[in-house]
Amino acid sequence: MRIRWLSSSQRDLSRLHDFLKDAAPDTASRRIRAIIAAVERLIEFPNIAPRVERYGSREVRALLVGDYELHYEVMADTIVILRIWHVRENR
Repeated sequence: MRIRWLSSSQRDLSRLHDFLKDAAPDTASRRIRAIIAAVERLIEFPNIAPRVERYGSREVRALLVGDYELHYEVMADTIVILRIWHVRENR
C-alpha cells in the first residue's frame, strides 16, 4: 500500500496549519503531525474507518483524528487522501 495525497487534501492541511499557527504554533505543528501519523497508520489498517455512504459504491472512508475528519479512498494498492477539515467547519 502507498499513500497519495490529492492537491485538495494538501491544501486542506496547509489551511488548517495556517489557521492555527498564529495563535498556537506548537499546537498547529502537533495537529499536522497527528494527522500525518494517522494517515501513515492506514497503510497497515486501510479499512479501519467506517465507509461514507454518500460516495456510493466507492470505497471512501472517514477517519477522525482528534477534531479533524479525513476522507480517504481505498484503491487497489493505494490510499488516496481526499479531504481534511475540522469537524465544526461548515462543509
